[in-house]
Amino acid sequence: MTATALLLHAAADDKPRRFLHVSEEAMKPHLAAARERTLKQTLEYGVGFLHEGFSATERAVIERLFEAGAIQVLVATEQLAWGMTMLAHLVIVMDTKKFDGRENRYVDYPIHDVLQMMGRASRPGVDQSGMCVLLTQNSKKEYYKKFIYEPLPVESHLDQRMADHMNAEIVMKTIQNKQDAVDWLTWTFYYRRLSQNPNYYGLQGVTHQHLSDHLSEVVENTVEGLERFGCCSIEDDVELAPANLGLIAAYYYIRHTTIETFSRCVNENTKRRGLIDILCAASEFDAVPVRAGEEATLRGLAQSLGIKVDKDKLNDPHTKAQLLLHAHFSRMPITTDLASDQRFILEHAVRLLQGLVDVISSCGWLTPALFSMELSQMIVQATTSNASSLLQLPHFTQALVEKAKKMKVEEVLDITSMEDDARGQLLSGLTQSQLVDVARACNRFPCVSLDYKVTNADALNTGGSARIAVRLARDGMEEDGALGPVCAPFYPKEKEESWWLVVGGPGSSLVAIKRITIAKASANVKLEVELGEEPGAFDYTLYLMSDSYQGCDQEYSFKLNVKP
Repeated sequence: MTATALLLHAAADDKPRRFLHVSEEAMKPHLAAARERTLKQTLEYGVGFLHEGFSATERAVIERLFEAGAIQVLVATEQLAWGMTMLAHLVIVMDTKKFDGRENRYVDYPIHDVLQMMGRASRPGVDQSGMCVLLTQNSKKEYYKKFIYEPLPVESHLDQRMADHMNAEIVMKTIQNKQDAVDWLTWTFYYRRLSQNPNYYGLQGVTHQHLSDHLSEVVENTVEGLERFGCCSIEDDVELAPANLGLIAAYYYIRHTTIETFSRCVNENTKRRGLIDILCAASEFDAVPVRAGEEATLRGLAQSLGIKVDKDKLNDPHTKAQLLLHAHFSRMPITTDLASDQRFILEHAVRLLQGLVDVISSCGWLTPALFSMELSQMIVQATTSNASSLLQLPHFTQALVEKAKKMKVEEVLDITSMEDDARGQLLSGLTQSQLVDVARACNRFPCVSLDYKVTNADALNTGGSARIAVRLARDGMEEDGALGPVCAPFYPKEKEESWWLVVGGPGSSLVAIKRITIAKASANVKLEVELGEEPGAFDYTLYLMSDSYQGCDQEYSFKLNVKP
């Protein structure tokens, strides 16, 4: 809107291209890289704008044009202030407030964000000085002058994430009792600032007794909270030991509030839709921005997806995360604002799902664990659970999938085994570069053969364990060859491929699980299955589940004869 308003003012002065310092012909090659129509229109007149939803190519073109002086004005969102390298003679900060959807009100920018924006003014070696115009309310003028002209103190925010950091230290056994926790705190910047700015941290004094009492209170409250959330145990009121949920949270860098939500909400009957709701309830998604006037867009998105959402929940970041995740599965086009938020959600979702799988596995629930693994595949490949596996290939649309089905091509590996003429007929609508992308994705698609053996099949007794040796071989890969990242056109960052080996037992129980990578031509894995106290023949199933690809999971049924 700001960029468009500038062009309207320029047009009113009969100088519509006053901000463009190159010929229109010179701009044409650069305009081709812009996908958004509004961006093309503003660039034609010398005004660019940057947004988190732009691709790396678009951002590079805009930055190159501005730094070369081809365009004279660049409008950027406040979130980009810290990642921006460009400088200008004049910087205008249009406002010092932004809308916070969680609180449903406007909040001030953090002062360090304002200082970072101001720091973009002045080009070393070009300007003798820089200029910044800060537009704010008159009542806040003195407030900002104070922070601009006086040193800004740096305070610790450790107290806001104390539980997560302390949980990690307990897991690593750096902290084994409450006194260790107090000692650990004395080595932090937080402790250094307590005596320097006690009012900021709620202290009544700075004597040794005040500091000691405050640290003891912080440790007591933190470890009691961790125990309440199932992340650690307190023995003899002093000793601290990590619990299962704490181990999972520390391993996957998950907040303790999120891991408690997973543990509390999931059960053995949770279906795929329920798992999505639980995933989107993670505390990590508190940071998903909800902008002013976005309710109508989200309501329309919910209607397009066929999801019912309460009107008062449209400002909830977790509801937004849920809608954007479903839009990702459906590959629904969304605005650049929402695309930026969706990227943030996807970057966290797989890691959170891996933690959720571990939580479910520790409870011994097979069905929701398998659903969670399939959900990971859906997130990486942007497909629904019943979609054709061919949609994982770049440039494949639903129409091309239907064409493939008529040619009896159902799976990705079917394409590699087709005759050249038939394959050429199927892919006749693709360009040469697109064909290269498809070929690369087909060659990268995993083709894994699995052999297994119960090594102590003749010595299975009640109360004992069965040892299963699994050999995995990856077809078409050299022993020392590099695997490379997963082929996932709709996933926002590179991802390494991993797998789960799962053993399901009687009564849909999960009796063994191991997360592995198959980075070489072959891999050997050992699993151990605890046997019950009842003798007899029991049915088990061995699953090989990918976390990144659909259509390559495997399962094998076998029996274990347990003797008394």
